[in-house]
Amino acid sequence: MAIQAGIIGYGLSGSVFHAPILRSVPDYKVHTVVSSDPDKVHKDLPDTAVVDSVDELLSVSEIDVVIITSPNTTHYEYSRLALEAGKHVVVEKPFTVTAAEADELIELAKQKGVLLTVYHNRRWDNDFLTVRNLLETGALGKLSIYQSQFSRYRPEVQSERWREQAAPGSGILYDLGSHLIDQALFLFGLPETLWADLRIERKGSKAHDYFHLVLGYATFRVILHSGSLVRQAGPKFELHGDKGSFLKYGMDPQEGQLKQGMRPGDAGWGEDSPDQYGELATELSGLAVQGEIETLPGRYQAFYQGLAEAILKGGALPVQAEEARNVIRMIEYALQSHQEGRTIQIT
Repeated sequence: MAIQAGIIGYGLSGSVFHAPILRSVPDYKVHTVVSSDPDKVHKDLPDTAVVDSVDELLSVSEIDVVIITSPNTTHYEYSRLALEAGKHVVVEKPFTVTAAEADELIELAKQKGVLLTVYHNRRWDNDFLTVRNLLETGALGKLSIYQSQFSRYRPEVQSERWREQAAPGSGILYDLGSHLIDQALFLFGLPETLWADLRIERKGSKAHDYFHLVLGYATFRVILHSGSLVRQAGPKFELHGDKGSFLKYGMDPQEGQLKQGMRPGDAGWGEDSPDQYGELATELSGLAVQGEIETLPGRYQAFYQGLAEAILKGGALPVQAEEARNVIRMIEYALQSHQEGRTIQIT
């Protein structure tokens, strides 16, 4: 029997990153959507009910899991209501605005005996999967620098977008930063220190649209960067160790493919073109070796496949809520580091 899903919000996140992926995994059926635009929903999901309010959705007894894709400031309240109603919950990243809110939700989910997870889908980007695999091979030797950037060229401020407004949880650190921080913590765990430079680089911007973070680990550094005035980006990933280096340009294609109407299982899903392959320079048995590394295919569908395993068979969640809470902790430390102009010791 299919897992009945309810989606709160049908903007970019709900319509592009969630509904199409859910439809590609046979274990799910999208039962109900909260939206003010029924025509948009029915164009994609003709057999799905559309309701006006969160309360209406939560009153539907058939719904097993609630997926929250509304603005960041609503994540805590809507998650709390869904958990109180006894529903499993998926929250779009960032989990919450504060780590304290995240801790409350984690405790509530335990009390109610339901599952709580966060949609950190970029753990399944093709470039990140490739980097993770490469690190496991030891081809770079002892890691010295891991650098990842997620920049865009958006010189005009879109003041109507809630992410660009001066509100809690807005700005590029909560948006793109949560992806980069989650990837780093997934690979390396919590750092020992964190230093952050945040700024507003576009005229008229009301929220941070630039960040540069340095996460300190015992023997290496993680550098995470994003800007809004980057017309031509450098490497997406740049890793250096005592045996070799790896550089990877370009972005994972899955977001663009979803916007074009492609779905998991389609030919070419999540695959890079050869001109986007990363380059590895390393040493093998005393010989210098340099060449392209074929990018592993991306697979956003793995998140919802993993969640289905957890709901139906008691498997592990694809993203633990505590891991997502730690991302918010790092964002809070970054804000503190910027405000106080110092390196923060992670406790």
